Amino acid sequence: MLDRRLARHARAVRPWVAACAALGTLAAVAVIGQAWALAALIVAGFQRGAAPSALWGPLTWLAVCVTARAAIAWATEAAAFRAAASVKSELRGRLAAHALALGPQWLADRRTAALVTLATRGVDALDGYFARYLPQVVLSVTVPAAVLAVLFGADWESGLIVLVTLPLIPLFLALVGLATRAQVERQRRTLDVLAGHFLDVVAGLPDLLVFGRARAQAAAIRRATDRNRAATLRTLRLAFLSSLVLELASTISVAMVAVGIGLRLVSGTLDLRTGLLVLILAPEAYWPLRQAGAFYHASAEGKAATEEALEVLATAPPMPAQRSAGSGITIRDLTVRYPDRTEPALTAFSLTVAPGECVALVGASGAGKSTVLKALLGFAAPESGTAAAGGAVAWLPQHPHLFAGTVADNVRLARPDATDAQVWSALRAASAAEFVAALPGGLSAPLGERGHGLSAGQRQRLGLARVFLADRPVVLLDEPTAALDAAAEAEVVASVRRLVAGRTAIVVAHRAALVGVADRVVVVGGVGVVRMGGGRWCLARKTVLGKAWR
Repeated sequence: MLDRRLARHARAVRPWVAACAALGTLAAVAVIGQAWALAALIVAGFQRGAAPSALWGPLTWLAVCVTARAAIAWATEAAAFRAAASVKSELRGRLAAHALALGPQWLADRRTAALVTLATRGVDALDGYFARYLPQVVLSVTVPAAVLAVLFGADWESGLIVLVTLPLIPLFLALVGLATRAQVERQRRTLDVLAGHFLDVVAGLPDLLVFGRARAQAAAIRRATDRNRAATLRTLRLAFLSSLVLELASTISVAMVAVGIGLRLVSGTLDLRTGLLVLILAPEAYWPLRQAGAFYHASAEGKAATEEALEVLATAPPMPAQRSAGSGITIRDLTVRYPDRTEPALTAFSLTVAPGECVALVGASGAGKSTVLKALLGFAAPESGTAAAGGAVAWLPQHPHLFAGTVADNVRLARPDATDAQVWSALRAASAAEFVAALPGGLSAPLGERGHGLSAGQRQRLGLARVFLADRPVVLLDEPTAALDAAAEAEVVASVRRLVAGRTAIVVAHRAALVGVADRVVVVGGVGVVRMGGGRWCLARKTVLGKAWR
């Protein structure tokens, strides 16, 4: 009934669970006190015909017990919601930290929408587990135990009936839980598909409109929504049917107790006060278990999300990037194979870059140039060989990611404590100061997600400004002029030339203009551009580092 793995991963919940257990014990005492007071009140008022003034004692005790039960229920729910908030906060933090430790390669193999759904709606579903189900499980232990003790003390025959029939409730709950778990997992899968499809459609909406496919994709989203609705209704139907089963089992059990008490009251072998006490207490023994069954369905989605979250947390992170002394770069017999490929992306590649030297990597698309940088950054685990860079490293990918925020926030990603003057200096070095100054608000100009509102060249120059602001001794640039026109390329190349001056750098290049900033050219897997004399360049075939291509 309890998920111990979740409790191990959510240390913040333990004090609140202890509080729920203590409050559950008090709730059991209040239940017994309420039953005793109600039985005494009925016997005194109806059987003995006591005066109203003689009823103040049982009435006061009954009011105290009812108030205590209400206060305990409120305190239990408050503690449970605090436990849920603590667990969700801790689990989200651990998920985010572990996802960062797993690195970009792991994130690239997962659907973004599924991961976002897990970290938001999936974790939020734990409210049902901690705020509803977990407190009821605690009450399912404390209240029936206390009630059984009183029943055996007052009427052992009724206590025996309750003791024999009580395990039927958790048995039916377990059987229903197996079916519910499978149904909820199917519902979560349909929700992940819906989220992924919707995200893909929104991201590609311009292309869909241009090619006239927007209506077809809208119909596909409607079909995915219908599947999700049908899965949700099946889960609800199962929840209602299981509640009926639990209610029926507890009702029949209480009826057996009531029939036995009625027969013995008629025969005179049982007094009215004891009979009333047993009749009032018997349903209270089943009630916490029935409620636990009802709340189980509210917790099932959260537990399904927990399974997925624990799988993520159980994934071993890759080995961190290797670092060497000095500021040089050393790669020896590096072979990298991605998990979803049979052929290696890079085979037995070796390279040494001296401190302060700039090397350009050239070659065919797919030869493994970007894989070299990923291995140096720790984003790709080597199958064999080593790749180590000395000192701190700055990296500029082909398409720098710009977040929703101001220009200054995006540039300060490299150094959050940088002043405005330092940010402007980095922008000038990256040839970005002019267009940033023209934006409404300058450094405070808001940018959309992925730099919406800027051209490709402007986004690339802001990425370069980050690298300038980072001021690292080792720089890795992955085709910084990709998808740029001639004018934007010329500006970016001039900025790259200033950036690599005096730094150890590897530049992945496809264009001769970018290759011109390098001191040396290395061909990866085939034909590349190499320096001739007098500042000239030509194409040459290289077979030492890989298979030649034409």
